[in-house]
Amino acid sequence: MRVLFLCLMLLACLPAQARPAGCNAGTVFEDRDGDGRRDRSEPGIAGVLVSDGERIVRTGREGRWSLPLEGDHTVFVIKPAGFAFPNGADGLPVFWRHVQPQPGPALRYGGIPAGPVACHDFPLRRVAPRKGPLELMVFADPQPKTARDVGYYERDIVGPIVEAARGRRAADLGLTLGDVVSDDLSLYPSMNRATARLRTPWLHVAGNHDLDFDAATDEDSLRSFRRSFGPDTFAWEEAQASFIVLDDVIWRPGQSPAYIGGLRESQFAFLGAYLATQPRDRRIVISAHIPFFDEPGRETFRRADRERLFALLAPFEKVLLLTGHGHVQRQHRHGPAEGWQGREPLHEYNVGAACGGYWSGPLDAAGIPDTRMSDGTPNGYATARFDPDGGYALRWHVARGQGEALHLHAPKLLRQGAYPGVGVYANVYMGEADTRVEYRVAGGEWQPMARVDEPDPALRRENLLDDASETLRGYDRLPEAEASTHLWRGRLPTNLPEGEHLVEVRAFDRWRGEVRSSVSYRLGRVAP
Repeated sequence: MRVLFLCLMLLACLPAQARPAGCNAGTVFEDRDGDGRRDRSEPGIAGVLVSDGERIVRTGREGRWSLPLEGDHTVFVIKPAGFAFPNGADGLPVFWRHVQPQPGPALRYGGIPAGPVACHDFPLRRVAPRKGPLELMVFADPQPKTARDVGYYERDIVGPIVEAARGRRAADLGLTLGDVVSDDLSLYPSMNRATARLRTPWLHVAGNHDLDFDAATDEDSLRSFRRSFGPDTFAWEEAQASFIVLDDVIWRPGQSPAYIGGLRESQFAFLGAYLATQPRDRRIVISAHIPFFDEPGRETFRRADRERLFALLAPFEKVLLLTGHGHVQRQHRHGPAEGWQGREPLHEYNVGAACGGYWSGPLDAAGIPDTRMSDGTPNGYATARFDPDGGYALRWHVARGQGEALHLHAPKLLRQGAYPGVGVYANVYMGEADTRVEYRVAGGEWQPMARVDEPDPALRRENLLDDASETLRGYDRLPEAEASTHLWRGRLPTNLPEGEHLVEVRAFDRWRGEVRSSVSYRLGRVAP
């Protein structure tokens, strides 16, 4: 009765034209004592955006909002800069409520249970404005199949970051780019417990392995994901950037392929309404799971949807796309051929996987699998720094700090005087087509290395060891090596003196500057 009375009182205070046919309304208020409940002394906050994933309204002078009560959906607040949400019992920020008046379809992992339609008040607390850069931590595809894999995620990714943070937040904001799990949605709670150790506000993108595969429609395919993580399409604002999270997995049960990259009409409505509120010089960060570029020879993201999205983004001067899904590391620059009409190419960072090669390969001394990706990149995570002027810097971090920006592969021994047809390879994890990579041998002159579209030879060696072994070297073998987009080669001389020779490689990272590594090979004399 008390909830009903409060709803009626709230609706009585709203303008008649704003009253919904039900209690899909509430107040956004300043939670001064941090208890998550509104007290009489806690004022409403005007001008805050509230959405149902399609429509957006702005709170009035007293912090009140209302939306039409049409079907079941998730209503959420778009966090304004200078504010923070409280955390729920799972450690995730509480910025959404489900509106589910009728039972949804019966799903294996539960979906969203029906509940009475109630008024929703959202607490926000003021935080000191951050004047410097914003640090974003990005995990793509943690993708555990089992509780054992969740343990790898915690020991390989989360634990070392927590240790390095020494009781502080790991970053200002965190983001998982989909495939939070690998089909088993019952693992969500254990994944959330692990991620909450980072003490960082964490957002989640939906991936193709986060679907309710027994759902009959795309609209119902993320009900269990939404129960745990809230809206699948939303925005979040910080002083340095506006972040837009998009579910771009279109579920097509009974068709082949069963899913494709794309966006729904409701998402375009949300994007149009939200982007209209943003200044044209604002840094916009779009986060999704499936990359916006197509794979060679096939459409993996619907072209018409990509063109509509790019048309909405074209007026903005500073846009960055973050995606996952591929379990490789790629930098892509969109241009007119893909529908981008901006003045500069549109940068998409396709982030490597936290699980790498699906938690595969032989175990190391710590009992954690090798799990490098098919392009040879070791598993790990990315960070992005966003400056107040809209600039940004990206960096890849190898899990547990077991490496830096590149690795090298070279033979151990060559015959002195042999034809110089054998090379040293440099896999530069953040490399792009125009990245400058050079090498020198035995302290000689620096020479350019040539970018090659080949498999990483270090991973290829592991594949051959798997082939030759009569016993399994790991629970699952490493993925087969595929052509890398960031591999360089330099020819090794054989006309040097007999003995050991140092090979030094330097690459010029767009954001970090010069990064180096080295390896040695030996020249031996063989009698004719």
